[in-house]
Amino acid sequence: MTTFPIRFWAMALLAVAGFSQRATYNGLPLQTADNGGLFLPDGFEATVVVDSLPGRARHLAVNDNGDIYVKARFVRNKDEAVIALRDTNGDGRADIIKRFGGLERERGYGTAMRIYNGYLYFASELYVYRYKLKPGQLVPDSPQEIVLSDDHKHGIHEHIAKPITFDNAGHMYVPFGAGSNTCQEQNRIPNSPGIDPCPMMTDHGGIWRFDANKIGQTQRDGYRYATGLRSVVALDWNPVDNQLYGLQHGRDDLLRTYAAQFSPWQSAVFPSEEFFRMTEGMDGGWPYCYYDQIQGKKVLNPEYGGDGQRVGRCDRCEQPLIGFPGHWAPNDLLFYRATADAANGFPARYMNGAFVAFHGSTNRAPYPQAGYFIGFMPSENGRPSRNWEVFADGFAGVDPIVNVSDAAYRPMGLAVGPDGSLYVAETEKGKIWRIRYTGNKQTFGPEQLAQMEKRKTLSHIRTPDQLTDNLDKDKPVVGSNIYGVYCAACHQRNGLGDSQRFPPLAGSEWVLGDKKRLIEVMLKGLEGPIEVNGKPYNNVMPQHSFLTDEDIAEVLTHIRQNFGNTANAISTAEVSAVRLATTEKKADKRRGAVKSRRSTTPGTSPSGF
Repeated sequence: MTTFPIRFWAMALLAVAGFSQRATYNGLPLQTADNGGLFLPDGFEATVVVDSLPGRARHLAVNDNGDIYVKARFVRNKDEAVIALRDTNGDGRADIIKRFGGLERERGYGTAMRIYNGYLYFASELYVYRYKLKPGQLVPDSPQEIVLSDDHKHGIHEHIAKPITFDNAGHMYVPFGAGSNTCQEQNRIPNSPGIDPCPMMTDHGGIWRFDANKIGQTQRDGYRYATGLRSVVALDWNPVDNQLYGLQHGRDDLLRTYAAQFSPWQSAVFPSEEFFRMTEGMDGGWPYCYYDQIQGKKVLNPEYGGDGQRVGRCDRCEQPLIGFPGHWAPNDLLFYRATADAANGFPARYMNGAFVAFHGSTNRAPYPQAGYFIGFMPSENGRPSRNWEVFADGFAGVDPIVNVSDAAYRPMGLAVGPDGSLYVAETEKGKIWRIRYTGNKQTFGPEQLAQMEKRKTLSHIRTPDQLTDNLDKDKPVVGSNIYGVYCAACHQRNGLGDSQRFPPLAGSEWVLGDKKRLIEVMLKGLEGPIEVNGKPYNNVMPQHSFLTDEDIAEVLTHIRQNFGNTANAISTAEVSAVRLATTEKKADKRRGAVKSRRSTTPGTSPSGF
C-alpha cells in the first residue's frame, strides 16, 4: 500500500481547479473558472474532488459512506491498481489518498471499478479482482481474490480491457474484445481481406456472463451472452427493464486501408459508435458490418465486399438504439439511480436515464477531433430515449481540437454517490469532479437545458461539414503526405500521440535511437508492452512493408526531423538493407521449419524414423 502525504495533496488542491482563461468559439464559451472548468445545465454545480492522481484514472466507484475507489491508468508495481480517496472534513475534496491492489506483473492499463454485494470489484487487462469491503475501512484488509482470469495467449493487445457490470440475479458480465480492426488476414494492412468466417468469434468479440460470487473462473466457466461486438468499454445493467446495455467502439482506418473507396470525411465520421440494448443471443454484426448513422442502416465492411452502400448479410444484425458519430470513444455508461430523498439528487428528468462518458476521438484528421463530453439520454418507458443531450462539456477547454494533446481533460469514469451526486473521472491528469444539483427540482425544464443544446454546434460535437470544417482547406499540406495518411491517426499531427494507447514520436528513444530498430518497426510492426519517454504502452503498431523503400525513408526522416526532433536522415539504401536482411531471415526460418518437419516425419529422416 502506498500513502501520499496530506501536505502534498493539500498543495495540489490549492492549484487552479478549473480553467482561468475565457475563450469563445462561434459565440459559445469554451473555458470557465466556475464548476471546475465544466459547463452544466442551470442548477447544477461541480466541485473538484482531486486535481490529479498518481497513475491517473480510469473507472471509479463510490461506497455508501462516500469513499471513492479509482482504477489507476498506469500500474507499474504491485498494490498500485486501485486509488482510494476519502474526504474527512466534509469540504468535498479528498484529503486521504492511498493505493492498493493488483499484481506486480501488470503494466498495461485496465478498466472497471464497481461495488457489488459488499465487494469492491476492479479489473486489469487480464484479471477481474475483488475485495470484501468492511464498514469504516478505506483500504480493505480482506484478501484479494481473482474472480476471472483471461488465460488466452494474447499476441495482439487490442481491446482486451475488462469492464464489468452486474444484473439483479447474481451474474457478472464481461466483454472479451477482439484483437483486430476487422478480422483481416493482416491486421490494419491496406486492402487485406477479412477472414470469413472470422475465427476470433468463438472466444472474442462479445459479452460473456459469469457467476459474480465465484472466484477462480476463466472464460470457459462463462456463457457467451452476445456476439458481434468489437470492443465494449461502456457497460451497465438497467434495473428498470432488467436488461444489459453497452456501447461498441466502431472500427477504424476506412481511409488508411481503403483510400480508393472512402474519403477523409467518411473516415472521420464513420462508422458509428453503437448504443445497444444487449439482449441474450444478439449479434452486433462485427466484423462483417458497421452502422452508418447518416443513412440509418448497417452496411458491409470493405474487407467483406462493402462499398459504403451494400447491406448484404447486415440486415440480420442487431440495430443500435442510437448511432453516435464515429470515434467518439464511449468509455463508460451509467444508469442514474438515487433515492428520492438524496440530498443532492438530480431532478426527476434524470432518474433512470443513461449517462455516457465520451473519451474523445484520436483519428478524425483532417477534421477536428470530437467527443470529450458527457452525454445523457432520459428514460422513456424504462429505456433510454433516442434523443440525447449534452450534460457536461468543457473538458477539452479548446475548440476545434486539432490534436488529442490539445484537450486538457478527457472524461472516462462515472459513478453515483450516496447523496445523489454524479462523480466524473478523467484520464489525462486523474482529475475527479463531483456534480450535484442545487436548484429547484420542481421548475427544472427546457429553459435550464437551452445553453447545453447550443453546445451541439461546437466542432467537437457536431457532424463536420466536408468543406468548411476541413482543417487543411486552402492550406498547403505541411510535412509528409505519407505521415498524414498512415501515421497521424495514431501519433497525431503534432507527433505527441494520445497519452493512452499511442506513444509520442516527439523525443522518443524509439525514433531518435538505433536506425535499424526503427526501420524494422516500420517493416515488421510492433506489439506488446513497451516504454516510451518513461511511460508504458501496450498496443499494436501494424507493419508497413507495403510501402516502398523510398516512402519509408521519407516518413522516417520526417519524424526524426520534426516535432522537435533533430536526428539525421534515413536513406533509401539503409531501408533496403534492413528489408533485405529481414527477408533473408524470414526465408531462413521457413527453411528451418521445413527441415524440422522433414526430420520428424516418418520416412524422411536419415535414420528412417
